[in-house]
Amino acid sequence: MTTEQQYETIIVEKERGRARITLNRPEKLNALSRQLQRELRAALLDADRDNRVHAVILRGAGRSFCAGYDLTPERRLAGESGAEADQYAQVYRHSQAFDDDVWRMEDAQHDRMTIFDMHKPVIGQIHGFCVAGGTDLVFLCDIVVAAEDARIGFPPVRAMGGPPQHMWTYHVGPQWAKYMLLTGEFVTGTEAERIGLVWKAVPAADLEETVEELVDRMAMIHPDLLAANKRSVNLAIELMGGRTMQRLAAEMDARMHTSPAMEDWRTRNREQGLKEALAWRDGRFANAEQRREWQAEHWPEGPREPAGG
Repeated sequence: MTTEQQYETIIVEKERGRARITLNRPEKLNALSRQLQRELRAALLDADRDNRVHAVILRGAGRSFCAGYDLTPERRLAGESGAEADQYAQVYRHSQAFDDDVWRMEDAQHDRMTIFDMHKPVIGQIHGFCVAGGTDLVFLCDIVVAAEDARIGFPPVRAMGGPPQHMWTYHVGPQWAKYMLLTGEFVTGTEAERIGLVWKAVPAADLEETVEELVDRMAMIHPDLLAANKRSVNLAIELMGGRTMQRLAAEMDARMHTSPAMEDWRTRNREQGLKEALAWRDGRFANAEQRREWQAEHWPEGPREPAGG
């Protein structure tokens, strides 16, 4: 097995016809900084060029696959360098001109789309949390395997915008896509398998072995055939509007960034800090009692009547 060390935010290993790319910011639950996304693109393209590689495994180090985009405010991110690293949170989730917002999100989207566009298959391996930007990344993969107890969702839809990478409808259809994006709720790996969001859910202890066995099969097939069959399916998605939808998703997210809800989020994040802002965003969704408290505050005419009178 060969391990490449030239990256700061990912680990790349190559052996037996596969490249394993591990998101490696475990102290931040592998939150996606701009640097990580660019290093990931470089590693994916390198694997696509390498004749020894038949397939790629995309996974995360530590307790979770990915906790989403890095929202660390206005300070240098751990292990990163350069002005863009300093300003990543502002670039992605800060008040700015609409077209400027769209441009920057499309710039980041180009990096993520490498998973979809590269010739060789990419297998997503989800454990722990797969949140927001983590879903933008992993659902571009060709096949996704999840731990049964994984938690998958896009809670930023509650106050901050929508997914700038929209593959939800293509995986689960409009009903489940709308449920996930109109509530911000999570599904487990087991539920994700049931609705078609992932190919298979397995006990966490079996996750790595299941993914490796899947890639063992691909390693016995010539990359030319793997590439042609991957591209056939992806071209079908494109004929259903898949690529156009990605560009529209970036514009829709920018549109939502102009909402008063987003301004509330920015103010709380700026004045109270990220932890409190996230608690404000998600707290009222936690259980029925908190939802009733929120409704009593915001809808003074009283709680809704239970079904049946």
